[in-house]
Amino acid sequence: MLLDELKNYKIYLASKSPRRRELLSGMGIDYELISTDVEESYDPSLPPAEVVQYLSKLKLSPIDMSSYPAKTIFVACDTIVVIDGKIIGKPADDNEAMNMLRQLSGHTHTVYSGLTLATPSQTLTDYRATEVTFADLSEEEMRHYVQQYRPMDKAGAYGVQEWIGYVGIKAIEGSFYNVMGLPTRLLWEMLTTITHGEGAWGRIHASKDARPCVSADQNLPCVSADKK
Repeated sequence: MLLDELKNYKIYLASKSPRRRELLSGMGIDYELISTDVEESYDPSLPPAEVVQYLSKLKLSPIDMSSYPAKTIFVACDTIVVIDGKIIGKPADDNEAMNMLRQLSGHTHTVYSGLTLATPSQTLTDYRATEVTFADLSEEEMRHYVQQYRPMDKAGAYGVQEWIGYVGIKAIEGSFYNVMGLPTRLLWEMLTTITHGEGAWGRIHASKDARPCVSADQNLPCVSADKK
């Protein structure tokens, strides 16, 4: 089983998100946190799927992986909300959070999460996308959520696992955990690829599906254009 094999590895999570920590722990994976502060800027002409892959890899760029043992895995993830082709980031204040929720209310948007796993010898980058449909939210409902749950640390100004997700989301197409900020099944598959070699990806997906982007050079962008 993969969990047994991962005991031979040291895993570091480069994230300040308590939700990603919770999900990784829920998967039964032992890990330690590693701090990597980077300026999360990107080319605005990039498609959303490429943005999240680029940013997830960027988060690992300050790490000198050559100084770590071979059986070390670094994990980074980035999540964005996209509606009508526009990327919505994290709100700066209550007013911005309310405006974001107004945009999402009664509409379907897409949540993209880019995931990068790296060892001293290789880097894998991939992504998942999930469509989320909100019901029509009243001003009172949105104000209650913003004031009580303070979603300033969340892309799109909401957490699917919180009150607004219970009462406001009509439908989700794709991974629920991707909306929380970590595509857990994809992480499991990529960990399998690292511990079993690239051939494991083919056994999981068969030849018709895309493999993650694989690079032996930590400095290469390693962005996959394959849609999931």
